[in-house]
Amino acid sequence: MVTDNRKLIEGAYDAFGAGDIPAVLQAFAEEITWHVPGRSPLSGDYRGHQELVGFFGRVMELSGGSFRIQIDDMLTDESRVVVLCTVSADRNGRAWSSPEVHVWEIADGKAVVFREFQGDQQAEDEFWS
Repeated sequence: MVTDNRKLIEGAYDAFGAGDIPAVLQAFAEEITWHVPGRSPLSGDYRGHQELVGFFGRVMELSGGSFRIQIDDMLTDESRVVVLCTVSADRNGRAWSSPEVHVWEIADGKAVVFREFQGDQQAEDEFWS
């Protein structure tokens, strides 16, 4: 099961990187909850596929399609996957990159909860604002 959870989440990141949002959504439960901390235009709680499609679209809109995630390491157990990653984007002539921790909860072969933790919350809020 640990290997399955890892493959599920790796596949979602690969699909996101390829711009294949329908494949990303296949890894998520219909009522997934998604939390982005902070005070930026992207911060908030999202629920379900429709809200996530809107969120992903907003990320790409604000970054001019430049948003990227590089997986640095992945830790897994029976019901959780923790992804250590580096996110980057360009916006308004500024390049930005930051370490993040993504915590996924898995149930019945689907991601049901996502929580994001930024390396520098203030810098991230300023970049997206």
